[in-house]
Amino acid sequence: MLFRVEVAPKPYLQDIPGRRAAHRITHELGVPVDDAAVVKTYTVAGLDRDQVRRAVDIAALHDPVSHLASLDPLASDFDWIVEVGLRPGVTDNEGRTARETLALALGLTREQAKNVAVYTSAQYALRGSLTPAQVEHIAKDHLCNELIQRFEIKSAAQWAEKPGFEPKAAQVTGRSSDEVLTVPLSAMNDEALMAFSRENVLALSLEEMHAIRDHFLRQDVQARRAAQGLPKDPTDAELEVLAQTWSEHCKHKIFAADIDYRNAETGRSQAISSLYKTYVQGSTQAIRKAMGQDDICLSVFKDNAGVIRFSEDHHLCVKVETHNSPSALDPYGGALTGIVGVNRDPMGTGMGANLLCNTDVFCFASPFHDEPLPPRLLHPRRVMEGVREGVEHGGNKSGIPTVNGSVVFHERFLGKPLVFCGTVGLMPAQVNGKPSQDKRALPGDLIVMTGGRIGKDGIHGATFSSEELHEGSPATAVQIGDPITQRKMYDFLMRARDTGLYHAITDNGAGGLSSSVGEMANDSGGALLDLARAPLKYDGLRPWEILLSEAQERMTLAVPPERIDDFLALAAEMDVEATVLGSFNDSGCFKAVYGEKPVALLDMDFLHDGTPRMRLEAVWERPATEDSPLPAEVDHAGLLKRMLGRLNICSKEYMIRQYDHEVKGGSVVKPLVGVERDGPADAAVMRPVLSRREALVLSHGICPRYSDLDAYWMMAGAIDEAVRNAVAAGGDLAHMAGVDNFCWCDPVQSEKTPDGRYKLAQLVRANQALAHYCQAYGVPCVSGKDSMKNDYTGGGAKISIPPTVLFTALSVIDDASQAVTSDFKQAGDVVYVLGLTRPELGASELGEELGLTFADVPQVDAVSAKRRYQALRRSAKGRQHNACHDCSDGGLAVALAEMCLGGRLGADVDLSRVPASPDCSDPLAVLYSESHSRFVVGVPSANVASFEKLFAGQWMAPVGRVTTDGKLTVRRGEAVLLSETVDALAEAFKATLDW
Repeated sequence: MLFRVEVAPKPYLQDIPGRRAAHRITHELGVPVDDAAVVKTYTVAGLDRDQVRRAVDIAALHDPVSHLASLDPLASDFDWIVEVGLRPGVTDNEGRTARETLALALGLTREQAKNVAVYTSAQYALRGSLTPAQVEHIAKDHLCNELIQRFEIKSAAQWAEKPGFEPKAAQVTGRSSDEVLTVPLSAMNDEALMAFSRENVLALSLEEMHAIRDHFLRQDVQARRAAQGLPKDPTDAELEVLAQTWSEHCKHKIFAADIDYRNAETGRSQAISSLYKTYVQGSTQAIRKAMGQDDICLSVFKDNAGVIRFSEDHHLCVKVETHNSPSALDPYGGALTGIVGVNRDPMGTGMGANLLCNTDVFCFASPFHDEPLPPRLLHPRRVMEGVREGVEHGGNKSGIPTVNGSVVFHERFLGKPLVFCGTVGLMPAQVNGKPSQDKRALPGDLIVMTGGRIGKDGIHGATFSSEELHEGSPATAVQIGDPITQRKMYDFLMRARDTGLYHAITDNGAGGLSSSVGEMANDSGGALLDLARAPLKYDGLRPWEILLSEAQERMTLAVPPERIDDFLALAAEMDVEATVLGSFNDSGCFKAVYGEKPVALLDMDFLHDGTPRMRLEAVWERPATEDSPLPAEVDHAGLLKRMLGRLNICSKEYMIRQYDHEVKGGSVVKPLVGVERDGPADAAVMRPVLSRREALVLSHGICPRYSDLDAYWMMAGAIDEAVRNAVAAGGDLAHMAGVDNFCWCDPVQSEKTPDGRYKLAQLVRANQALAHYCQAYGVPCVSGKDSMKNDYTGGGAKISIPPTVLFTALSVIDDASQAVTSDFKQAGDVVYVLGLTRPELGASELGEELGLTFADVPQVDAVSAKRRYQALRRSAKGRQHNACHDCSDGGLAVALAEMCLGGRLGADVDLSRVPASPDCSDPLAVLYSESHSRFVVGVPSANVASFEKLFAGQWMAPVGRVTTDGKLTVRRGEAVLLSETVDALAEAFKATLDW
C-alpha cells in the first residue's frame, strides 16, 4: 500500500521556493501568476499506516521547527496544481536518502528496509487567472524537464477529487535481463550500417563501422569467438563498448587526426599528424626538457588528472572537465554530475588524492533573452539557474570549497551552454613507501566496484556528447549525481589507500565499467567481468546497459586477492557498497559474461588502437572586419557605469555567495575581496596543508569573443589572462602548470558543416598559439580535455558556439602571506599602470556596448610580458605593492573602478601618463582597450623607489594616487573626463544580476 507524506512551510513562515517560482514564471515566461506554494511529497511503499504516522510524529522526513508534515493534502487556496516527479529509471537520490532515514528512525532491520521504497515529487500550487494552456506552458517550460521528469496538471476541483499521482517506478534491488543480441554487421550495406549507428546513438562513422565489420570477419577472431561460445557477428554489448571507446568524447579523434592545413594569408601549407601530439603534448615535452632538474611535472596526460610537485611531502593534481550536452538537456542534473564527476578524477589519480577545492566556469546566452526559443532548448535563465544550483549542491554537499570561477555570456551559447568544472587534489608524495602518482593493475587482481548502483541514467553519455545537440537527443544520456553517496565512498577510499588495500583505482566515467575496466586492463593485459554480479538500482537492465551505464558515484579498483576480505570489511564498516565483479588477467582480451552466458570478447589492441585515423582539411582565411570611428563626444561617467553593468563585467556576487569557499579552512584569497567583500579577486589562494605556509594560486583565462576575429589570439589571450591573474595574486611563473579545455563547434567539413575547413583552421591556429605561449612562459600543460561537437540543430536552425578555450593555471608560492588582492588599501598610495596599451578594441566590451566593430584583436607580446610577470612576483615576495589587478574585460577603466569599489576608496588618475602606443591617443581607446599583459598596482609611497627599480626598462608609469574623497576621477592633463562616486560605481556593478 502507498502513503503520501506531504511537507510544507508552517503558515507563519515565508514560502521562499513558492515565491521564487511565482517570480520566475511571471518574469521569465511572461505568464502572470498571483502566487505559488510548494509542497514536497514523499510517496512511501513497504510500510503500514502506523509506521508512516510514527515517522511523521518523530519528524523523520521534515524539520518540525519550520515545516508541517501530514498524511493529508496540505495545499490550499489555489487554482491549479502541477505535480512534478522523476521518470521511471531516473535516480531518485532524495527518495533513497529518505528511505534510509525511515529505516534508521523506525529501527527497521536490513531485511525489512529492503522492502521500503520512497519516491519524491513536488506540488506547485498556483493562484491566478490561468488557462489550461498557460498551466501546461508553465509545467513544460519552467517547472519540469521532460527528459528526466514527468508532470500532472489538476485544477482545484480535480485535486479535491483525487490528489497526487502514482509513482511509476520501483526503487528496489534490481535484477537484469540476460538477453544478449547479435548485430548482423556482415549482412549490412553502407546505408544500413549508418542507419544502425544513428538509431542506436553510436556516433560511429561509416569508416569506423567498416573497420568493426572487417575485424569480426577475420578468421582468427571468428575462431577465438567460436571457442568462447560467441557468434561471428558482434553482440550488442561489443558494439556499444567499441562505440564508447572510439567516441570523440573518449578518443579525441579530431585532435588525433592527420590534417592538411593551408594558410591562405601566407600561402603556406602544412601536414599535421595529431594536433595533440604536435602542439599540446609536444610543447609540454619541450618545456620539461628545458626545466631539467627543476621539472615540476610528475604525471602528465596519462591518468585522470595531471600531477605536479607541491612540496617535499605533497603533490598537487588538477583536472577540469566539461558537461555541456547533459547540462543543455537538464541543467541541474548535468551540472551536478559535472562537478561530482570531476571530483572523482583526482580520487582516481595515482593511488588517490584528497579533494582540496573546486572551480567552475560557465558560458551562457543572456538570461534576459526575449526571442522565441528553437525546439528542445531551455531559456538561458533557466539553464543558468539550474547549472548554478547543480554545481552548488554537488560541491557544497561534498564538503569541498569552490574557490575560483567566472561566468561568460555570448548569444551563441543559446545552442549549447558550456559548463566547465574543475577539481584540485592533494596527494602525499609517498603511499606505503611508493610514489603516490604510480599505480598498476596486476594479473590476478580482483575487479571491485564501489559506491553507487548501476541504472539506466547515463547510458550513451559518451557517444551522445560526441554528437551535436538535436531534437531527438536521448533522455537516458543524462546522469543524476549523488554527492552524499560519493562523499561516503571518498572517505572510505582514503582509508583504503592509506592502509594499502588496492593496487590501482579509476573512476567509472564515460562508458562506465567498459571504460574503467577496459583502461585498467591495459596494465595487466586483459580482464574477465561478470555482469550478473553488478548491483543494480532496479529491474530490467540488459547486460550491455550494465556494462555501459555512466550512473554516478562509482569507482573501480584492482584489489589483490589477499586483501579483499579487509577491503570488503572496511567498506561495510563505512556503509559503502563494494562488489567483486571479476578479475584482471594477461589474456590479451576484454571479456564480459553474464553468469555462464558470454556477452563480449574484444581484443585489447583492437579495442584501444583499432580506431581508423581521420584525414581532414583546414583552410585559414582571415574574416574581413572594418573599423568603426570612435564617437567624438562621450558621457564618460555614464559610459563607465553602463560598462560596469554589462553581463561579462558586472558582479556575479549573487552566484558566488551560494558556493562555500570557506570549508576546510584553507582559503587565503577568496572570490570576493575588499572592505565590503564585494570586489572581484583575480585568483584564488589556498593553503593545502594548514600546518605549513606554502600556498597554491589558482586562476583561469577565457575570452571566446575573440575567436570570430582570430582563434590564435583567443588562445594566446586565454593563456595570458590565466597567467597574469595568477601573477596578480602573487603567483610564481617559475612554479606554474596549465590545463587546457577546448570546446569547439563541429570542425569537420560536411553537408551539415559547409564551413568545416575554416572551423578546423581556427582549431589549428589555437593549438599553434597554445604551443607558442606555453613555451614562451614556461608553463607546461599537465592535463586537458576537448569537446568538439558543440552545435545545435533544430527547427530549421543551426547554432554553433564561438570556439572557446578555458585555460586554467595552477601556481605554487612558498608563503601564503605573499598573496595580493585587487582592492586599493590606503589613501596616498601611488597608482601604477604596468604594460603597454594599444588601440586593440576588436571584439571588445566597448565595441559591443557602442555597437561598433574593430579589426584589431588584442595580441600578446610574451617577451615583455614574461619580464613583467617575473618582476611583479619579486615585488609581491618583497611586499613592495599592496594591491594589484589585471586589465581584462573593459580595460583600464573597469580595472580602476573595481579596485576603488573593492577598497571603498577613490583614485585620481591622469590618462596622459598611461603607457600607450603612439596610435593609441583617443581617451576611449586608452580607457577601454583590452590589451593583454597589463596591471594596475597600488604602491605605498615609501616603496616607490624600490618598486620602480624592479621594473626598470619596462613599460611602467605612475598615473595617480589613491584618495579619500570616495570618487574615481579620471583626467587627461588638467581636463577632467569623469568624476564618479565609488558608491555609484558599486551600485552599477551590482545592479544587473541583483535578482
